[in-house]
Amino acid sequence: MATRRDVARLAGTSEALVSYVLNNGPRKVAPATRERILAAIDELGYRPNAVARSLKTSRTMTFGLVVPDNSNPFFAELARVIEDVGFASGYTMLLGNAMGDDAREATYIRTLLDRQVDGLIVVPIHGPHSWVAELSEQTTVPRLVLDRELELPGATQVLTDNEGGAYQATSHLLAHGRQRIGCIAGLEGVHPTVDRVAGWRRALVEAGRDPKSASLTHVPFGRADGYRAGRRMLAEAGHPDALFVASDEQAIGVLRAAAELGLRVPDDVAVCAFDGIDGSEYTVPALTTMQQPFDELGRSAVEWLLAKIADPTLPVRRITHPTTLIARGSCGCPDLAGATR
Repeated sequence: MATRRDVARLAGTSEALVSYVLNNGPRKVAPATRERILAAIDELGYRPNAVARSLKTSRTMTFGLVVPDNSNPFFAELARVIEDVGFASGYTMLLGNAMGDDAREATYIRTLLDRQVDGLIVVPIHGPHSWVAELSEQTTVPRLVLDRELELPGATQVLTDNEGGAYQATSHLLAHGRQRIGCIAGLEGVHPTVDRVAGWRRALVEAGRDPKSASLTHVPFGRADGYRAGRRMLAEAGHPDALFVASDEQAIGVLRAAAELGLRVPDDVAVCAFDGIDGSEYTVPALTTMQQPFDELGRSAVEWLLAKIADPTLPVRRITHPTTLIARGSCGCPDLAGATR
């Protein structure tokens, strides 16, 4: 196995200059010398010892991401953006899948910290978060909470304007002349759910409707749960003529439920969802949805984390991104043929 000394010998230079090239500093290396060193590295197939480098620089060039369920397309698409942005900056992402379990979430967080990641991004599950006190007391690693609000000392929050997006979605259904707008929401107590239900209620109140008389149910963010909730709600006499559904995954299940009940979307029941995952434009009709800004969410999260790694004195922030209404056929807007992106 080639060593740094072998590279220096082949390039006709010192080991110190090889180190400067590998670490991009701290001293500059003449372009011609740099090229000789890179050519020697390539010829010898030299790979720096990552463990030794991390001991010297106090960085592993890795960060951790823990999500509630990586089979959910929303978290999968978000993780892809985060990984791409980190990779472009020279960082490798280590992923933990909590599967909605508090003990599993805590284990992943401890494991990532034991691996000495340079930063940590957590999309919290719905649960007690038993690891919060431990993380707050035992480490100063830069940390960031994404998508869901959680009181974690020293953590920046990167969020979507869930309340504003739900308000816009419900207002759009009202603009289509819908009279009985129900809501299929996520689990109670999770901040995306709390905020999205609040936005739905605000739009109804401003339109002179009583949210207490409107249909509302709370189920997990999933297709099967959305399907079962849709079957129950749409089978009732005087069922809603429109639904604001708190996630695209739930809404896909609702479309199936409506079809089985012989209800036409959007004629009998209009549907507007939330998230903007890739699959939302391939349903029939295509889902009208509030598009979450995946690129902006992932980029702002990684950029803040890298800035915090570089400057530990950087203050925590609350970063909120707006959503965008993507109007398609499920609400009554024109249902254009084919994918739009």
